[in-house]
Amino acid sequence: MTILFSQKFPVDQKVHVAKGDDPYENTRAVLNRIDLSFLKNKRVLLKPNVGRIAPLGQGIITDSRVVAAAIDWFTEIGANVAIGESPIVGVDTMEAFHAAGITEVADKRKCRLIDLNEGKYVELPAPDGIAVKGFKACNPIFKFDFLVSIPVMKMHMHTGVSLSIKNMKGCLWRRSKVDLHMLPPVSGNEEKPINIAIADMSGVLRPHLSIIDGTVGMEGLGPSAGKARAVNVVLAGLDPFAVDAVACRLMGTTAEKIPHLSMGAERGFGVIDLNQIQVSPENWEDWITPFLPPPENLSIEFPNVKVHDKNSCSACQSTLLLFLKRYRTVILDYFPKDELIQFAIGKGHETIPENTICIGNCSANIGKSRTFIKGCPPVASEILCEITGKLSIDLLDGKSETPD
Repeated sequence: MTILFSQKFPVDQKVHVAKGDDPYENTRAVLNRIDLSFLKNKRVLLKPNVGRIAPLGQGIITDSRVVAAAIDWFTEIGANVAIGESPIVGVDTMEAFHAAGITEVADKRKCRLIDLNEGKYVELPAPDGIAVKGFKACNPIFKFDFLVSIPVMKMHMHTGVSLSIKNMKGCLWRRSKVDLHMLPPVSGNEEKPINIAIADMSGVLRPHLSIIDGTVGMEGLGPSAGKARAVNVVLAGLDPFAVDAVACRLMGTTAEKIPHLSMGAERGFGVIDLNQIQVSPENWEDWITPFLPPPENLSIEFPNVKVHDKNSCSACQSTLLLFLKRYRTVILDYFPKDELIQFAIGKGHETIPENTICIGNCSANIGKSRTFIKGCPPVASEILCEITGKLSIDLLDGKSETPD
């Protein structure tokens, strides 16, 4: 098996963009430009980004009005439609659907909602993978003929952007999503393992259609702690790499700067060269709205906490910053009173104080420490688990934060 579904559906590099105040109408406008009549009586799975519990308008999850338009449009052409998601660890799927407003639009249309974590996973081989040779894929997705990725337009502190290719991570079973953050460095490759792994995933788990919700996106510290940014666009196309490339340009960056997209394109999984992509309307670049990228340097200062940072990357910086913002008071109970809690990030250390907690692959083997937490970077739930000894209590990973 080299891809999730057989290549029985047409693929081209046309991308359609619509801008306006109504995300429902924007979605119908782009879908009306694509001939999907062959999906009559086919089973279509819509995969929005509802991996966290968050309300409409924060740029964290897909707008329910975009999902509603997709349900209506596919139903009208005679397809059998359902919606599925596998959220991050600690988030209940149906609770996330409800908070996003998707339960309401689905119930009104008698559209089935699926917790993709139901049942046993399916081993999905990736024989040509570089960081990963196989994935644990959610079993329900194999019951559908056609997979539609419907992400929200985001910057991402670990992967650059989160768009239709990255959104497929939500088709991986339960905690196996976390595994992509815990991979060792790839020998001879300086790229972060998480980015290589997503490129590997895109070789076997690509959507047939991408609809990107750019109604309200997120800039800066995405996927959940950045700032909402209204663009009021929706775009769609059959090549997910091409759609992501156009979305990158609308966000003020380029797909060539996003490692998982550039590596996937180099392997022939899709096209990101805008010169090879036919975008409509012709004036689509008038709608470019530059997003602030994830910050390269973050100041981490908290009472009773000292961070030893030498040559770290923004991924470990942002992960540790968000972890401490959320859980500093929680972890205080696991250390002697008034003891300075010390963390180390980065690969430039020669020595560190004893009992320092080392975060991320680059900090391995740099001295005696209380614990080493692998990952590139690790996720907050793994840091919390190592310190507290309690598994999957990182519920705040799934809660929205009011942007600073």
